[in-house]
This record gives sequence, structure tokens and C-alpha cells, in this order.
Amino acid sequence: MGLSTHVLDTAAGTPAAGVRIELWHDDERLRDVTTNADGRTDGPLLSDDELSTGTYQLVFHLGDYYREQGHADAGRFLDEVPIRFRIDDADAHWHVPLLATPWSYATYRGS
Repeated sequence: MGLSTHVLDTAAGTPAAGVRIELWHDDERLRDVTTNADGRTDGPLLSDDELSTGTYQLVFHLGDYYREQGHADAGRFLDEVPIRFRIDDADAHWHVPLLATPWSYATYRGS
């Protein structure tokens, strides 16, 4: 099932296209990707056979994204947003969406 993400710019009410995302497992950077026009990556961050149990971290570069959008508050409060989470079932699908503004964010385990 793998690992996926989706970024929504809730300040603008649109998908967040062009957000750089780093994926880490322990101290190893596994991926460095950018969201597409739908706010998603072009493929899964990790496919079924790449996923293993352990602690992961997604780092969303929101400051850069909001600077590109011309937002006056870009990077003034939130710059890089790290989301650390644990995968305990490598056979399940893991979806970690981010709802973001220049001043706040929320995440949850999606489906």
C-alpha cells in the first residue's frame, strides 16, 4: 500500500502546488520531492516493497512555498514543518496529509 501525502493551502483554499517535501527514515533522507498541481506527489513517497516499520519524518518547506506565492508572512512564523510519525504495519497504506497556512498547520492519518 505504501506511503503518500497531500498538501492543501487552506489560506488560499487550493491544493499547494510546488511544496518541497523531504522524507526521512531514522537519519537517512529517502526522498526529496515537490508537489504537483493537485498538491500531491506524482507517485507514492514509498511503494509497498520500500515501506518498513519505524519512525519517519516528512519535512514540508512551507516558507519557500509561501514566498513563491508572494505571501507577506512567508517564513515569518512557519518555515519548515516537520511531521514525525511511526509506521507499525508495513502492509497497510499510510497517508499523511498537511493542511497549511503561513501561521498554522494540521495533519492526521488519512486513508
